[in-house]
Amino acid sequence: MAERFLGIDTSNYRTSAAVYEPESGFWQSEGGLLTVPAGAIGLRQSDALFQHTVRLHEKIEALPQGEVSAIGVSTRPRAVEGSYMPCFLAGESAARSAAHLLSVPLFTVSHQQGHIAAAALSAGRLSLLDGPFLAWHLSGGTSELLLVHPGADGLPDCTCIGGTTDLAAGQLIDRAGALLGLPFPAGAALDALALSAAPEKGYRPRVTACRFSLSGMQNQVENKCKTASARQVARFTLETVANAVLKATEQALAQYPYPVLCAGGVMASSVIRMRMRERFADVSFAEPVLSGDNAVGTAVLAARLYERNRT
Repeated sequence: MAERFLGIDTSNYRTSAAVYEPESGFWQSEGGLLTVPAGAIGLRQSDALFQHTVRLHEKIEALPQGEVSAIGVSTRPRAVEGSYMPCFLAGESAARSAAHLLSVPLFTVSHQQGHIAAAALSAGRLSLLDGPFLAWHLSGGTSELLLVHPGADGLPDCTCIGGTTDLAAGQLIDRAGALLGLPFPAGAALDALALSAAPEKGYRPRVTACRFSLSGMQNQVENKCKTASARQVARFTLETVANAVLKATEQALAQYPYPVLCAGGVMASSVIRMRMRERFADVSFAEPVLSGDNAVGTAVLAARLYERNRT
């Protein structure tokens, strides 16, 4: 029987569980967005934790039954000192209980490490995890350009070398979506609007040493709303984010000429992907379903750590 690994992730806006079989490459992900009140652009941590606690068992029960060799769970946003969000307690509690009852190993990882592993699997480039590469983690709460090496603990060792200094790319996109009356999170709807728009250059934020500010871009988007259609506003927003990301990537590659892996929900944008593919030869993306928050990456990392500890 093929070895199977369970992954659990309870991020700020999605409850996720997944299984992964390294021998066949099979994976199945079950997840769902948390309920955000109409017109809101976020949730309090207490509300997110409650919703995860209510819904996690449904995601696990939707997975195929069978024995698992180990469990992986995300317990914090990033693998850095002081990184903490209460919403991850829901997944950690369930994972620790399951691992104890099943007498299988439990491996704790960060949400960011899970994103990177899921993107590498989806792109067919798990081998990236065995050497140095650059990775974008572009999402609602994080916009970081990472230098990644294999860590001594067997997990991706991520050093932030660039990205936003203030507003995350996903926050800018969600605020633009709110101005246009789109549901939260607004990424998919904004991308669909942008694809129906005429070519738009967007604003070019200043990028220095791979870092840029997006807080002032909200004013640019608001001004655009006064004179342009919703479609053009959407295109302007995503092209603006793409301009910053491309410039920061160019600056990073000048110092670190490695492959580039793109992870996070914002990287599901067709507009940003097109721009990245046009500019860089060695860039890889997760398929959209594994770009956003998911538990597949935690299961992949559990499989890798299980094999590492066994040999």
